[in-house]
Amino acid sequence: MATKIRLQRRGRKGYAFYAIVIADSRAPRDGRFIEKIGTYNPNTDPSTVDLNFERALYWVKVGAQPTDTVRNILSREGVYMKKHLLTGVAKGAFGEAEAEARFEAWKKDKQSGLAALKAKNEAAAKVAAKERLEAEKKVNEEIAKKVAEKKAAEAAAKAETEAAAAAEAAAAAEEAAPAAEAAPAAEA
Repeated sequence: MATKIRLQRRGRKGYAFYAIVIADSRAPRDGRFIEKIGTYNPNTDPSTVDLNFERALYWVKVGAQPTDTVRNILSREGVYMKKHLLTGVAKGAFGEAEAEARFEAWKKDKQSGLAALKAKNEAAAKVAAKERLEAEKKVNEEIAKKVAEKKAAEAAAKAETEAAAAAEAAAAAEEAAPAAEAAPAAEA
């Protein structure tokens, strides 16, 4: 029986995540499988992989053929590195302790690289947020300046209309005062 290590689609429309399964090569993509060895979620940044490392290593060693995507996932998780090192131990190139030390060094280097990538993404997000905040402050200042100018113009127009009304009232009062002075003189 030809076995394959492949992805089995899960999730909903537009938000797929996958189970990493061992299946007969003749079985349908989402059909019957022999064993589930992990999950893969490409929707997160970076992609999330939950893998049963020992079982994946076992199936790779017994000859299960991974698909291209699964091969990349297993390589990134270190299954192929571990297989390579165990092959070196079997050939007598170095001891098992050295193989474990090399694998741990590789794993540590890989994790530090991922941590650096995550820190870089977080720093870029902070810078972008700060730039957005500065741009928003600038826009708000411009809006506040326009509102202040508009209020000042309204206040000046209101003061001008009040001054004109007061001038009209004063002019009417002056016209009424000589008329009122003339009226008592006319009565007398």
